[in-house]
Amino acid sequence: MSTTLDKKKRSAPVQTAEILQEYGPFGGADTVNGVTHDGRHVWAATGERLVAFDPATGAPTRTLDHGCDAGTAFDGTHLYQLTEARIDKLDPVTGACVASIPAPGKGNDSGMAWAEGSLWVGQYRDRKIHQIDPTTGAVLRTIDSNRFVTGVTWVDGELWHGTWEGDESDLRRVDPRSGDVLERLQMPEGVGVSGLESDGQQRFYCGGGRSGKVRAVRRPRPAAV
Repeated sequence: MSTTLDKKKRSAPVQTAEILQEYGPFGGADTVNGVTHDGRHVWAATGERLVAFDPATGAPTRTLDHGCDAGTAFDGTHLYQLTEARIDKLDPVTGACVASIPAPGKGNDSGMAWAEGSLWVGQYRDRKIHQIDPTTGAVLRTIDSNRFVTGVTWVDGELWHGTWEGDESDLRRVDPRSGDVLERLQMPEGVGVSGLESDGQQRFYCGGGRSGKVRAVRRPRPAAV
C-alpha cells in the first residue's frame, strides 16, 4: 500500500523549531548519521562508532565500535543499525551483532525507527518511508513523501520524519494512513536534520549531519481532542 504526503496540497501549520540544547561533537567525530533513545541515553551514529550520552549533561557514557552509515533504532532490548546495505541487530551491552537483514534501500537508506513491532526506514532521495518486518526485512507498507526523507520517529501514535534539501530542513508530523502533512517545525537556515528520535515526552533529538552535533528540539504539545 502506498500513500503520498501532501497529495491534497493542504497547508500544514508551520512553527519555528525551538532548539533546547546542543550536544557534541563526540570524540572528534565529524558527523552524526542517526539517533535513537533507549529510555535513559541518546545514541548517536557517528560513522564508525555508536556513542551513547546522557541527555541531561551531554557526557558520553559508552561507545560501540560498529559501522553506522545511517539511521539507528531501539526496540526496548536491542539496537538496530543501518550499515551499508543491511540492518544489523546489536546487543547494546556487548556490541555483538546478533542478526542482520537486508535494508530496503540497498544502501540508500536514511533514518530508522521502531514502532508497532516493525522497523520504519526512510529512503532519502527516493522520498519514501518503508514499514518493514524486523526479522526478514520484507516491506509491509510504503509512504511516499515530496521531500527528501532523513530521520523517522513515532511518539504517542504520531509519525514524524525529518527533511533536508539544500539549506532547508524541517520536522513533519504526518498521517500514517492518508499520508497528509499535519504539522511542520522549520529548522533555522543551514541547520539540517540527519536523524530523528523522540524521548517519548516533549523532546526530539535531531542528528546534525556534518556538524557532528545532536540537537534537542521541543516537541509541540498534542492538540486537545
